[in-house]
Amino acid sequence: MLIAAAVLLVAFVVIEQRSEAPLVPFEFFRLRSVSAANATMLAAGAAIIGLFYFLSLYLQRVLGYSAIQAGVSQLPLAAGIVLAAGVASSLVERVGVRRVLIAGLALFAGGLLWFAQLPVRGAYLADVLGPSLLIALGLGFAFVPITILAVSGVADREYGLASGLVNTSQQIGGALGLAVLSTLATTRTNHLLEAHHPLDQALTLGFHHGFLGAAAFVLLGIVAAATIGTRRAKRAQTLAADVAA
Repeated sequence: MLIAAAVLLVAFVVIEQRSEAPLVPFEFFRLRSVSAANATMLAAGAAIIGLFYFLSLYLQRVLGYSAIQAGVSQLPLAAGIVLAAGVASSLVERVGVRRVLIAGLALFAGGLLWFAQLPVRGAYLADVLGPSLLIALGLGFAFVPITILAVSGVADREYGLASGLVNTSQQIGGALGLAVLSTLATTRTNHLLEAHHPLDQALTLGFHHGFLGAAAFVLLGIVAAATIGTRRAKRAQTLAADVAA
């Protein structure tokens, strides 16, 4: 499957470069803000899918939650993202796009590292709610600047392309990230099972590897965000102020 995907990707690039009216003009990526936004979203998307995947498995396979209970337990995280995004909009105008983005990603990485300490006999209030809220704050702070950067410097007629492109980056990142992170976690769990560790312990320690891998993806996103120049960050900040007005 990976070989087929690689072949299709190469074919897409070749066809797009030869086309007179390409679906995605590759000169579009010469805009540093657009490239940085998509690279950051690619890394963040990998971490986000890994987060929800391993957290759901931990709640159900280790703590014994039902599927509905596991879903409901993640509502504070979802609601927190919405609330944090509202705060991020005003912060971007005050301190700038790049600072809010990097701060949000740092909080996201911190929450993932916190989840990487989950105990086998954990409790929701003591072990799950805290990192969930930290991650909610981080994601809310990160999504707003990424969205602004993705359309910064883009012509009006290309707004749809820019918006669709950053969403595609998130989906691709999620697919690739889940493949990598699930392999890390499963490998660790299988080794522990072969060493005759209890199943719940083997699963939990495997999930730890998954969360750590997700945090590593977020660190890559921070590196991508740090490449945004001051001039482009100010331009994006001006765009955010215009949209808010």
